[in-house]
Amino acid sequence: MIRETLDTESLQIDWAPSLADVESLKSVLSSRGATWADTLNETSVIAAVNQQVVSADHPLADGDEVAFFPPMTGG
Repeated sequence: MIRETLDTESLQIDWAPSLADVESLKSVLSSRGATWADTLNETSVIAAVNQQVVSADHPLADGDEVAFFPPMTGG
């Protein structure tokens, strides 16, 4: 759903000290426009770093892979 809404399968961003955590990355990505901001700031969006679900204050390092996705359902 997020990939389709943002019309982006992947995006590579050069790491910088200002990208200290997931929330900082969301802020940078949100500056790409209203669709990005609305999508990434949904309260139900889950973040993963290097395939581990994390909170918004999770620190980022150079080379990390970050993914955003809607909540999973199952049963």
